[in-house]
Amino acid sequence: MTDDQRAQAVDAVLNSLVGRWEGVARTWFEGEDPVDESPIRGMFRRIGDSRFVLYEYQGAFQGSPLSGAAIYGYNQQSDSFEGAWADSFHMTTNIMVSSGAAGAAGIDVLGSYSVEGGPTWGWRTEIARDGADRLILTSYNRIPEVGEFRAIEIVYARVAG
Repeated sequence: MTDDQRAQAVDAVLNSLVGRWEGVARTWFEGEDPVDESPIRGMFRRIGDSRFVLYEYQGAFQGSPLSGAAIYGYNQQSDSFEGAWADSFHMTTNIMVSSGAAGAAGIDVLGSYSVEGGPTWGWRTEIARDGADRLILTSYNRIPEVGEFRAIEIVYARVAG
């Protein structure tokens, strides 16, 4: 793929996210059954003419409000997507930085965070379109020597207008 083709593919991925979204967020701690299912609203917008989008969201976990923001974009030098994320529930004292290989299917980035008294855990986030007006954001915990487990799944529908 040429640099120009890669740039067009990246722009298509980022542009497909832009807009207002509403949906349902499911959260898992362990096991197959979610511990919470709550409505969520999100918005993606381009940051100027850059290859970055700002994602802001408001939702709840077990009735307590939460909000957050992330910047996702493309680093042409490393040919990778990158992200920086903070929110009022998961990342209350630090910003998680993540990165992952660029691809036309969406964004797939991996970051890490400290666990008190234990090793560093991984956090992988996938953002993928499922048709023109449906977006699925899935995050996975990567527990050292245990494996990767789904932590959050947000299924969004595009809000008209």
